[in-house]
Amino acid sequence: MNIGFIGLGNMGRGIAENLLKAGNSLAVYNRTRSRAEALGSKGARIAATPAECCKGDFVFTMLADDAAMEAVALGDGGIVATLPAAAVHVSLSTISVALSNRLAEAHTRAGSAYVAAPVFGRPEAAAAAKLFLVAAGPAAVLARCQPLFDAIGQRTYVLGEKPAAANAVKLAGNFMLASAVESLGEALALVRKHDIAPAQFLDLITSSVFTAPPYKIYGAIIAEEKFKPAGFLLPLGLKDIRLALAAAEAVNVPLPLASLVRDHMIAALAHGYGEMDWSVIGKIAMENAGL
Repeated sequence: MNIGFIGLGNMGRGIAENLLKAGNSLAVYNRTRSRAEALGSKGARIAATPAECCKGDFVFTMLADDAAMEAVALGDGGIVATLPAAAVHVSLSTISVALSNRLAEAHTRAGSAYVAAPVFGRPEAAAAAKLFLVAAGPAAVLARCQPLFDAIGQRTYVLGEKPAAANAVKLAGNFMLASAVESLGEALALVRKHDIAPAQFLDLITSSVFTAPPYKIYGAIIAEEKFKPAGFLLPLGLKDIRLALAAAEAVNVPLPLASLVRDHMIAALAHGYGEMDWSVIGKIAMENAGL
């Protein structure tokens, strides 16, 4: 397949490399060119503009937020304006439900196809092609995408033909992850104040009632205070919680826990933790406990 890939951050770099390993022809673009050059040495063609990534069968985007996606997809010379008819834009990004709807409408008017396929997994999962994809879009288009999804992830969950459904599920999932991180931080603060070793508590709790990988991964990060290098930066986590709150408000769903997590993330930014992993909200729980 002839594929373009836009956005080579911590997640995008590993995903793009796996598409290249699968034997696809790949053109890559990143605002910071040095990130693209690493893939250029492995056989990818480095594009000078996003439009140069839109000449093939597919273009994938893995961008930080709505503003970046709007600029790349809907701006002058962007994806919608330059993608050939019947070609597919696959958005892996965590963006708002509202923007996903706008993208679907814009691609329909332009005669191209749009699929939302946000992913669950940290950068190490992206590099190992072990992501979980949540995909939605026209059935025939998803069928065309599936071999590419198989090259970057371990399983794809299909949620129907409306792309924004995938974005809503991704935001709900990230809200649950952030809530788990919040509860871990509070629980670890509690046991520490009772002179119980965090490692002992984590071994017990993640081997019995909370065995899911996020509890093990984030529990260890919080207990050891290893918030750098960040797998997922705090400002990006805050962006996702704000998007979840906006999606909830649009359909009159209260998310009081999300509001709490948002406030703790803002507190972490106020403490200067903006370059740390989003699990640094566990540190806020400890500081609130006088630790």
